[in-house]
Amino acid sequence: MDDPYQNNINQQGDAYPTYGEGGEYTYPYQTDYPPQEEDDAASDATEGHDEDEQMYEGEYQGIPHPDEIKEARRAARREARMKARMAAEVVEETLPEQYESIMEDCGHGRFQWTLFTVLGLALMADGVECFVVSFALPSAEKDMCLSNADKGMLGLIVYVGMMIGAVLWGGLADKLGRRQCLLYALAINCIFSFLSSFAQSYGFFIFFRLCSGIGIGGSIPVVYTYYAEFLQMDKRGEHLSWLCLFWMLGGLYASFTAWGIIPHYGWGFSMGTEFQFHSWRVFVLVCFLPSVAALAGLVFMPESPRFLLETARHDEAWMVLRQVHDTNWRAKGEPERVFQVSQLKVPQTQDDEFIEIQSETGTAFQRFMVRHMTLVKQVMKNMMSLAAPDVRLHGLFIAIVWFTMAFSFYGLGAWFPDQIKYLQFEEYESNVKIFHREKVERFHFNFTLQNQVHKEGEYIHDRFINIEIRNVKFEDSLFENCYFEDVRSTETFFENCTLKNTVFYNTDLWEDSKFIDCDLENTTFLHPKKGCHLNFQEENDILIYIDSFLGSLSVIPGNILAGLLMDKIGRLKIIGGSMLGSALCTFFLLLCFSQWAVVLFQCLFFAAGAAAWNGIEVVTVELYPASKRATAFGVLNGTCKLAAIISTFIFGKFIGITKIIPIILSFSALVCGGLLSFKLPETREVILQ
Repeated sequence: MDDPYQNNINQQGDAYPTYGEGGEYTYPYQTDYPPQEEDDAASDATEGHDEDEQMYEGEYQGIPHPDEIKEARRAARREARMKARMAAEVVEETLPEQYESIMEDCGHGRFQWTLFTVLGLALMADGVECFVVSFALPSAEKDMCLSNADKGMLGLIVYVGMMIGAVLWGGLADKLGRRQCLLYALAINCIFSFLSSFAQSYGFFIFFRLCSGIGIGGSIPVVYTYYAEFLQMDKRGEHLSWLCLFWMLGGLYASFTAWGIIPHYGWGFSMGTEFQFHSWRVFVLVCFLPSVAALAGLVFMPESPRFLLETARHDEAWMVLRQVHDTNWRAKGEPERVFQVSQLKVPQTQDDEFIEIQSETGTAFQRFMVRHMTLVKQVMKNMMSLAAPDVRLHGLFIAIVWFTMAFSFYGLGAWFPDQIKYLQFEEYESNVKIFHREKVERFHFNFTLQNQVHKEGEYIHDRFINIEIRNVKFEDSLFENCYFEDVRSTETFFENCTLKNTVFYNTDLWEDSKFIDCDLENTTFLHPKKGCHLNFQEENDILIYIDSFLGSLSVIPGNILAGLLMDKIGRLKIIGGSMLGSALCTFFLLLCFSQWAVVLFQCLFFAAGAAAWNGIEVVTVELYPASKRATAFGVLNGTCKLAAIISTFIFGKFIGITKIIPIILSFSALVCGGLLSFKLPETREVILQ
């Protein structure tokens, strides 16, 4: 006879879980089976038997024991909690993978190339900023009568501003957004670059250049972080390397415009004697145009979707990603392709919630202070997190590589032009004409006096009218009844001379600076010229422009090579090989006995080391997670500018003294950094975290 319970079990078996030995399901059961008390579990039929011999009556019917049901429910709950925890972990772990797959689906096309151009102009503005002061300084020092100390400070103040700007804007970019911070940075650079071209005093000029440097200092860390987050993995190394070309274009632009504008003295205007706008100021004004162009283009670009995801703004991130997708595929002739991503995985953050909670209470000033103090704390906390144990060692290694590379390249970059100037000075000094005990009476000097030394001469009833005196020195000489009018002088001095009944009218031969230990008897200075004489006809300056132009041009082969090989042989081989190759080139500096030899070996050195800059910038972007990426890049770029300040100061001290010290310092730094770069993690096939 068939079991009356068997049909019931077969009919409902598909709806019930089953249990078996070891926790496996083998038996069907009803989920609404009435619970039984544990004390009444034994039936009357088995009452009186031993506990080991007790038999559960439901066992004959295939119904599980209540204890088994409870244990199964506990196991199910444990399994559900475990799956929930694993699902939460998978959300965080797969966000980078999902973002990478989305970027692959969006493709590489018109959107990335448009952004490439806009961000390239921002990098170009950074390259221009590094050259502006060095080109304008020879004229500015005469226009504003700068001392050697003032010139040195003006040359370093740009790097100080860029160092501050790199750390500041890099830290803010991880909290406020890449696009927003870059807009602020470029706007500050534009404003203060424009104002510096009109500044008449040294104090205002150096302050405006400092603020301009702070603004443009944010371009490198923010630009690379911003652009990398729109690139898929197999395109990242190559296209970030192409982006480096714009920095070189900035150097070419500055060199070319300086060469074409500064020597033209007539390209300016004046308003009385208090306001002068000479051609070097026109050059400074023209140099802020790349920054203006980048600022205008950036207005039409969206925020980085990776940053939006980090700040839980997933709706905005989705819209940006769809814009990238649609822009690229429409340009490729496939407008029918649909952006198929419907849900984005977003990490949870709490910082912005805290700001909003605080902003609902207090006065406007209190809300302003709460927001900005909280922002400062967040930025500082993010910077401190760079010293966390999981990134500390690699962070130290990459900081050393940045420092050693910048120490050598910026130091020698400043040493090459100074060495050319020193060789020019030596050549100039070797051609000096010496006049001893000459006596000139009633003579009209109407021609230029240049590169001369006059010792123990006598000048009686002579007239010096509308002439230029360059690099002339009068020693132990007598001037009696002489007349100087409309005289322009450069590096001209009177030492231990006697002047009797002599008149200086409308000259820049000032009593307090041009006459050293002189005896002035009945000597009159009428309507002295204000400011310093600007000499735009010095042919030696042209070589400086050519040197900078060729130096910037020489990095093109290195940039192209890095772009082609970055994703093929890896970042570390690019960095290490380039730094070690440039280290070997430093020994050629021993052969720099002429001006053109300096130019030649400078080009060789820059060409060998260009690829290392590309590689270190790519590794820096890929090494850090999105929440710390711009902050880390800003700190490391600030370290780079600190090395530039130190090296330019040290190397400048050895100009005309010895070449050995700069060579040893550069070689040691490059070898140390090149070898240490191989200890960095290879990031060629790593998804941005």
